[in-house]
Amino acid sequence: MATRKYPRLNYGDEAHQMSGQELGLLVSVFLASLVECVEALTIVLAVGSTRSWSSALTGVGAAGLALAALTAALGPALTALPIDALRVVVGGLLLTFGLQWLRQAILRASGRKAVRDESEEFEGETAAALAAGTVPGRLDPYSFTIAFKGVLLEGLEVVFIVLPFGANQHRIGPAALAALLAASLVVATGVLVHRPLARVPENTLKFAVGVMLTSFGIFWGAEGAGASWPGGDAALLATVPSVLALSLALVLAVRHLAPRIPEQPAPPQQAAVSP
Repeated sequence: MATRKYPRLNYGDEAHQMSGQELGLLVSVFLASLVECVEALTIVLAVGSTRSWSSALTGVGAAGLALAALTAALGPALTALPIDALRVVVGGLLLTFGLQWLRQAILRASGRKAVRDESEEFEGETAAALAAGTVPGRLDPYSFTIAFKGVLLEGLEVVFIVLPFGANQHRIGPAALAALLAASLVVATGVLVHRPLARVPENTLKFAVGVMLTSFGIFWGAEGAGASWPGGDAALLATVPSVLALSLALVLAVRHLAPRIPEQPAPPQQAAVSP
């Protein structure tokens, strides 16, 4: 079966026709980057608005440089691997991240784990920032460190999704651009609204990305191990729905079979004592 082709894109001087695999690659990278950037934005907003914007943004810049250097260093090393070895490595990495994202999304969708609330995360980070002591000087170490760590940790997940996807298709550049586009969209929105993006459906996006990462991990890992998929790339049209159906079945199974985690009772409010 012939692989469906999409409109021609130009990367440098070479015209390239986007395949279904590459379209799925770009969508997955964009959505994964969107989720991670939303979480990083919450941390930066909390320390920046309560302590020091200049120190927080310096930490963001330092983390961005570290992530760019890591991408530039690991990208050529991955693409230099033989294609079968590369697909095994890529498949393993994508399965690791995909199953981790799916596990969290399934637990949240089934009610066994609290859905992440960016507003609550913002309040927690803000309280911690206010409670931390101040240090004299132009650079606030707390704001720098928290912003640097938050962006670096969230960004590392993006890097280890961008690199496997891009390296397997020898399209690290477009994958990185998809990640940068997502980051730019989140930053621009954060600047406009100046508050956490609590309305972004993070769990739904994580569920979708987990399904995509797991499906591509299975597909490329099996190819690297020597398996031949019936229909070639068209086998993904069966792999992705199959992973999605299994994930939805697990949501129902966990919701009805696993014991529920009891909700913590709200602490009693103390009555005000008149002097």
